[in-house]
Amino acid sequence: MGLFDFIKGQFIEVIEWLDDKGVLVYRFPAYDNAIKMGAKLVVRESQAAIFMNEGQIADVFGPGTHTLSTQNLPVLTALRSWKYAFNSPFKADVFFLNTTNFTDLKWGTTNPVIMRDPEFGIIRMRGFGNYSIKISDPAVFLKEIFGTGQEFTTAGITGFLKTIIVSGISDLLGESKIPVADLASSYDELGQLASTKLQPPFSAIGLTLTSITIENVSLPEEVEKMIDRKSSMNIAGNLDNYMKYQTAEAIREAANNESGGIAGAGAGLGAGMAMGQMMSQMLNKPAEPQQAAAPQQQQQPQQSAEPQQQQSSGKKFCSECGSKLTENAKFCSDCGSKT
Repeated sequence: MGLFDFIKGQFIEVIEWLDDKGVLVYRFPAYDNAIKMGAKLVVRESQAAIFMNEGQIADVFGPGTHTLSTQNLPVLTALRSWKYAFNSPFKADVFFLNTTNFTDLKWGTTNPVIMRDPEFGIIRMRGFGNYSIKISDPAVFLKEIFGTGQEFTTAGITGFLKTIIVSGISDLLGESKIPVADLASSYDELGQLASTKLQPPFSAIGLTLTSITIENVSLPEEVEKMIDRKSSMNIAGNLDNYMKYQTAEAIREAANNESGGIAGAGAGLGAGMAMGQMMSQMLNKPAEPQQAAAPQQQQQPQQSAEPQQQQSSGKKFCSECGSKLTENAKFCSDCGSKT
């Protein structure tokens, strides 16, 4: 094989790429090898191929098999000033872009977002979910995001996209003024609104936000405990049942406390009973007039007993000898008997 045959064998005749999972952009490894004029370019479904000449985007190819010539490389032909039918090998950078739908990408708040809730006031919320994207404008994406690397994966852009999503959803939640207690019933509607709201910044870098899902919006642990306590009070119904519930809870916690033992149970029970007595006294305040009437009822027997004493001491004749008694006498002056 002569020198010409060896050089001819180095010319690239077929340009194609099999998609790798998670890869958005792949640079065809031409290196110093020249592309043969008349070579085959194979672009599969959900792919796009871009030819770049000296840092300038030239021609963009969609799915199909293309035979490279000056006729279907009009921009590259103009950039290289090819006149007439130039059939010699040429050099160019070839990039394949994966235009499939990339799903199950995660987003979430790194730090709590401070919001104003109509029921709980100022609170801190966290949220997370997933989203899907696809390359809608290959030339814009290659120009704005990719650069000059060998390949570009979703891991290289998810951090940037997550910032856009968290900022947009936080703003959307603040504008919607939906109470935290009602957010769970509005996740689908909020997701649709977020998709519409966030589409412009995605389009600016050649992407389409195909879907976004809000899986959960949560509150800090201490706020959730307060909500649980309030729910327990609502379930208890009235104050008496709530006091019984609190007493039972104190006994259970004391029983689970190994260091407390019986003393802990007694302390918990005593606290529950003390609370019950205090609440009972507060509830019985209107009954004070009835308590004031009790001393008057106790005085009536004493008043009724006084006439009996006066009647017993007012005898005029001795029951033993029949002699006449002096007024208020305790003993008979004749026989000495007690009156």
